[in-house]
Amino acid sequence: MARIKPKRHGVALDMTAMCDVTFLLLTFFIMTTQFKKPDVAQIKPPSSISEKILPDASLMTVNVDPNGVFYFQPVDNGTEKLQLLDKMGAKYNMTFTNPEKVAFAKLESVGVPMGQLKSFLNLPAEKQKAYKATEGVPMDSTNKQLIDWVQQSLAVNPNYKLAIKGDVTTKYPKVKGLFEGLRDIDFLKFWLITSQEAKTN
Repeated sequence: MARIKPKRHGVALDMTAMCDVTFLLLTFFIMTTQFKKPDVAQIKPPSSISEKILPDASLMTVNVDPNGVFYFQPVDNGTEKLQLLDKMGAKYNMTFTNPEKVAFAKLESVGVPMGQLKSFLNLPAEKQKAYKATEGVPMDSTNKQLIDWVQQSLAVNPNYKLAIKGDVTTKYPKVKGLFEGLRDIDFLKFWLITSQEAKTN
């Protein structure tokens, strides 16, 4: 006598809950993601095998392009950023208008000497983005404005950290001058940004 095969029934799964969880996760990642700031110049840092991660918060950055031009990236905190501008203005006997302060708050990095900062802040946003710094923030034995930016930032918040990103082709005397300037203000702990070097077996 032949065996009767039981009739198979398809399994119905309710995917509503799974879709809800997926969209919640997607929304969470979209809202919490921090996008990388655009580089102020084309800088190719030297490679290293270090795997240390830079801190996310309270980090100011000094960028040095292949020509030895310095850019200063203050910490992205609106209130403290304006305090920094006021302190630099007091040091260099300059006052800034409210529109100039608003423009500075939106600024990614400083790439001009203090004497040109007011005129730069008064440029339209499109011209600011298209501006190519040829002089940058002065940093030499006679004019250490870059060190002043770092020092006044620390006066706003002593917990700020510093990272230096230099191009692999930047001449060492330029970077050495920066290190000596940081030593002069007794700021001896900072990060050097490098690209990850592939490990060889």
